[in-house]
Parts: sequence; structure tokens; C-alpha cells
Amino acid sequence: MVNTTMTELREESAPAPAPYSGWIGKVTGSALYRTTIGRLADSRHARLALLAGIPVIWLFVLHVGPILQMANISFTDNYPPQPNETTRYTLANYALFFSDSIYVLPFIRSLVFAAVVTVSTLVIVYPVAYYVAKVLQPKQRMRALLLLLIPFWAGELIRTFSVIMLLANRGAVNVLLREIGLIDRPIPMLYTSFSLSFGVIYLLALYMLLPLYSAIEKIPVQLVHAAADLGASPFQRFRRVILPLSKDGIVSGCSLVYLTAVGVFAAPLLLGGPNAVIFPEVIATLFHSSNDKWPEGAAFAMLMLAVSLTTVGLFMRVVGGRSVRLM
Repeated sequence: MVNTTMTELREESAPAPAPYSGWIGKVTGSALYRTTIGRLADSRHARLALLAGIPVIWLFVLHVGPILQMANISFTDNYPPQPNETTRYTLANYALFFSDSIYVLPFIRSLVFAAVVTVSTLVIVYPVAYYVAKVLQPKQRMRALLLLLIPFWAGELIRTFSVIMLLANRGAVNVLLREIGLIDRPIPMLYTSFSLSFGVIYLLALYMLLPLYSAIEKIPVQLVHAAADLGASPFQRFRRVILPLSKDGIVSGCSLVYLTAVGVFAAPLLLGGPNAVIFPEVIATLFHSSNDKWPEGAAFAMLMLAVSLTTVGLFMRVVGGRSVRLM
């Protein structure tokens, strides 16, 4: 009791902190500062608004804003509007998509192509992510991740042309196969569905690798050892322990890869053939045509955006909503 009283007396008699000196003291002591920045600094909600304001403005101006503008253009009958003409809104641009199979078939092909690429990327990248996260020693993981990330420091076009040099008739794959005597003439791999899928998987592997590595690295190794002690085989340990606990990484990686594969544009132009036309090429053709078909292109782009987001949302709801069960 006496100690508490003495502490309170010392706190009351302690001198107040000295104000800032110099020009900082003049600014902080001014009435303008106390009524503006000083009041904002004292308010928790004001500090939160200031911190969140810039990201929110960035999001709406550079992301949501262009999408809203694209949606507005998709309902107009002509864009850009001509002088002395009234802009009219119509659904004809969306009806055009369903009126001809020349638009529907590339759309379906794009969705199937993105799904196949997503599943293939998951199957290829998952063992790599598991090896880096659980097999390698902690000191070697960062080095392995760095080696895996180095190719992605180059631009998309550079990596796409590297795939062309790899799969061309005189590329590295055909030269290797001919040198070891497996083939007598080059295998035509370029400008096919195979080359397109191979190139897109290579371009998007990073979007699958990092979420998977993050999820697998967090799995406690004690759970795997406990399952082994209880008699679970390696496949059972993978199916009932490792796979369910890495579900979040699978959902995140598949969502990123699918959304990117649906809208990929440069790789199909450079790697795909005439039978591998996908929907982004159709949209680009409408935007680049000389007949002012921006409303049609905007409508097709909004359809692609809506369907792809709906597909990913259903996937996250079905796969991501399941509870994890061990053993």
C-alpha cells in the first residue's frame, strides 16, 4: 500500500515531457496542426482511414474503375460515340455471342484449356513444392526456391521464345532425340495444342508453386510421423494427412492459374496453331478491327470475366469448404 502511494506521488510530481524544439515545435504547437493533423493522429478511426485510403483508392481507380467502364461500353450501340449522336444502350452485343458458334466454340475451348492447364500444373508442381518444403533441409530451401524463381525474372515474351527454341524442329528437344538415336526426323511439336499447353504451364508454374510451398511447409512433421506409427502406408499418409492439410495452397494455386490461363493472350499467338484459337484472341480481334467493334469486344470480355469468376467461386466453395479429416 505504501509502495503504491509513493509510486503515484512520483508520477504526479514527474515533470511533463518537454515539447519539441525548433521548427518542429512551432509546427506541432500551432493551432492549424492541432485542428487537422493532430486531431487525426489522436483518432484511431482516422489513422485507420489514412492507412487504408491509399490501397482502396488504388484498387478502385486502377482495377474496379476500368471494369466498370468496360461494362458500360458493353451495353452501348457504338463506341467511341460520334459527334451529334446519342448513345443508346442495348443487349445486342451480348446476344451476338449466342448467335454464332464461331464465338461459342473458342469460349468453351478456353474454359476447357484453362481447366486442363490448371490440373496439369498442379500435378507437375505439387511434387516439386513438397520436395522443397519437406525433403530439403531448411538451409537448402531458400537456395532451391531461388533457383526455381530465376527463370521467372525474365519477361513473358522472353520465356515464350525460349519455349519456341526448345520445341522447334531444330530445337533442343529434337536435337537431343536425334543424337541419342530415337528419331530420324524432327517431331513437329511447335504450333500445336501440346506446345501451347507446355508453354502456358511453364509460364504459370510460379503461381502454383508459391501457394503450395507455403501450405506444405506449414504442415507439422509430427502428424506425418504419428500416421506412420499408426500403420499408415506412404499413400495413406499423403491422402489423409498431407493432401488435406495442403488444401488451402491447392485452392489458391488453382484459382490463380485458372484465372490467368483463361485470359492468356501472348502465348497462344506465338505457340498455338490454327486449331488452337482461344477466346482472348477473338476479343482482341474485335478490339483491333477497323469497324468500331469495341462494344462487342467489351461484352465478350465481361462474359469471360463473369464465367471465370463464377467457376473459381464454385471451385473455392466446393473444394475449399470441406472440413479437413485426419485418418
